[in-house]
Amino acid sequence: MKINVLRILVLFVLSVSGYSQNVKLLNIDQLNERIKNGKDSTYVVNFWATWCAPCIKELPHFEKLKADYKSDKLAVLLVSVDFKSKLNSNVIPFVKRKNLKNEVFLLNESSPQEYIDRIDPGWSGSIPATLFIKEDKRKFIESEFTYDQLLTEYKKL
Repeated sequence: MKINVLRILVLFVLSVSGYSQNVKLLNIDQLNERIKNGKDSTYVVNFWATWCAPCIKELPHFEKLKADYKSDKLAVLLVSVDFKSKLNSNVIPFVKRKNLKNEVFLLNESSPQEYIDRIDPGWSGSIPATLFIKEDKRKFIESEFTYDQLLTEYKKL
């Protein structure tokens, strides 16, 4: 009896620890470094927040894109622009609740206008917004996507 309870406890701990998604802080330099030195050939970088209804609505499309094209050299990076102080109270619980599988980051920048201009000079700062990168090609779109629209932009690369 004790062995069975111990096995169940061990399996539970392993399943819970495997389930939790890690959310890392990163700044724009680190994001650029991640893309430059990454092993993937195509990057889809979505900027979102836990308080943004259109962002939340489109997040499953980014999860589906990565799942549908897992054999491609594709990295989908979900970059939250929530305040850094909301990492433990909002972002991590949200990511766990939504069971997000893609890499999730919280943007660790103090000046929004500075990072906005560095990501794309034409960006007004509104979200959701997505950056598509393949080799030397970059396309920035400040809009909510349906899955078909996201797939079309991905395939254009």
